[in-house]
Amino acid sequence: MVESSNPCTGKTTDFATALLTPTHAPCPPELVKLAQAQGIGAEMGERSPLTTTFQRLWFPLAEALHGEQQRLGRPMVLGILGGQGTGKTTLGVMVTALLKQQGHRPLSFSLDDLYLSYGERQALQAQEPRLQWRGPPGTHNVAQGIQVLDHLRAGQPVAVPRFDKSLWGGAGDQGEPEPVAGVDVVIFEGWFVGVRPVDPDVLENGLERMGSEGDGPVADDRPFARAMNGKLRDYLPLWERLDRLIVLKPIDYRLSYIWRKAAEQRMKAEGKGGMSDGEIDAFVTYFWQALHPELFITPLTSDPTHTDAVVEICEDHSIGDIFIPSREC
Repeated sequence: MVESSNPCTGKTTDFATALLTPTHAPCPPELVKLAQAQGIGAEMGERSPLTTTFQRLWFPLAEALHGEQQRLGRPMVLGILGGQGTGKTTLGVMVTALLKQQGHRPLSFSLDDLYLSYGERQALQAQEPRLQWRGPPGTHNVAQGIQVLDHLRAGQPVAVPRFDKSLWGGAGDQGEPEPVAGVDVVIFEGWFVGVRPVDPDVLENGLERMGSEGDGPVADDRPFARAMNGKLRDYLPLWERLDRLIVLKPIDYRLSYIWRKAAEQRMKAEGKGGMSDGEIDAFVTYFWQALHPELFITPLTSDPTHTDAVVEICEDHSIGDIFIPSREC
């Protein structure tokens, strides 16, 4: 076992031990090709070549999930929480490939797949104009998510919802469901998977502090922040279906701006449409106004009751510290 240098390291379990134990094997050629096809290698700086990420995160996580599923004796669900640009989708792709090599039948799907239909979101926006983009609490079919995870955990066939972001001029709508059966490991990722409502006083004090520190755009729409905090309660039954939760935490939450702009620039270079810097600023700020990372994600990094591991993401997308949260930090 590799001990974490982070002072927040808590009590280890078999899952944690496997996750904190890197491999020294090179990344298999077929996974290198998969990564390159996904454009993953281009996202990593020299400090974290693809092989290092494989050795420190992808392979250990696949081993941890293999052991946990064997221990439970039933299909298990891993939640991955990560904001924009943290690599949660990439992590799901690579770990799914590794699990298949081990003989598992994994399934990766996203909180995004639970979005309400286009018509339902239009009606919702008429009631709450601040929901100008899909994504915040209240824009998902939580009951459907609960039903899907319950079927998967019970080993039963189910039609998994899939969201098509290309429909309605990019507004998106529900796509064709994917029938699945025999799944034994589920990877469920999203930008606020596992996030819990905070005490109203904590929210108010946090927004007040941000305003005083010059983060006015984020702190200005307090009614919106209060409403989104309240909506999180509807998601708690969904989070109860998670067997494990991993948090991908940028070393600075403001890196989302940089990562999003870089992604849009790559899209434009490929001849695809992309947002301007001003549009990106408004887009990222909107999500921070709904659920600010410092108020909703940071607390989970020191919450051993609900979080099983934290993975720090550096500016160049390399892996920083990996640790188990403790109440003492």
